[in-house]
Amino acid sequence: MDAIVLAAGYATRLYPLTKDKPKPLLDVAGKPIIEHIIRKLEKIGEINKIYIVTNAKFEQHFKDWLKNFDAERPVEIVNDGTTSNEDRLGALGDLHYIIQEKSINGDIILIAGDNLFDLSLPEVHNYFKKRKSNVVVLHDVKDMELAKQYGIVEIDHNNLVVNFVEKPTSPQSTLASTGIYMFPQKTIGLIKKYISQGNNPDKTGNFIEWLHKREKVSSYVTDKKWHDIGSIEQLERANKHYKG
Repeated sequence: MDAIVLAAGYATRLYPLTKDKPKPLLDVAGKPIIEHIIRKLEKIGEINKIYIVTNAKFEQHFKDWLKNFDAERPVEIVNDGTTSNEDRLGALGDLHYIIQEKSINGDIILIAGDNLFDLSLPEVHNYFKKRKSNVVVLHDVKDMELAKQYGIVEIDHNNLVVNFVEKPTSPQSTLASTGIYMFPQKTIGLIKKYISQGNNPDKTGNFIEWLHKREKVSSYVTDKKWHDIGSIEQLERANKHYKG
């Protein structure tokens, strides 16, 4: 299994903090967000390599950080070639890019590079192996108004995804995607198909909505703490939680 961390966004909502620094390198409790994520990933025994997809603007920032980071698994920084928010590839565009660029042809764990979470990734991986299907990790935000800010998922009695809507105006659920996905090898071909058909490459949720109509997508619901760092307030809350 290879791990892919999506870190090619420009985080304009967090300006001025992210004007000259990528969001995953912002400090939380004494270390960059990306380090919290990688330490979680390294606990999955089957991880071969961790790819961090960034852009031309921030590539050197990540390379400089990596020089001083003692990684337990091979980590590679990949530049997707974009230079601004206007020409970004999008989450699925970046996933497709790295699959092509690095000839990835096995199981994948995909993580958004601005997420912090307390759940155990080895537990999710065991669930993934047991279910033998795509897996999306969900967190119940337990508030319909709050649900409007996230990718919201509906599941059936077998914990299979039956609907996925990005930032719905009228949420049918409070189960939010945490930006953590596991895809088996056979889904790689479907990622390529999704892109080749001209579908929206911007949000991973758009792909999940397309995918669950073709293949099983299982949900792993966690009640562990989860932070989606989309604002300065959320960054401050995460900092307080991890310092505590």
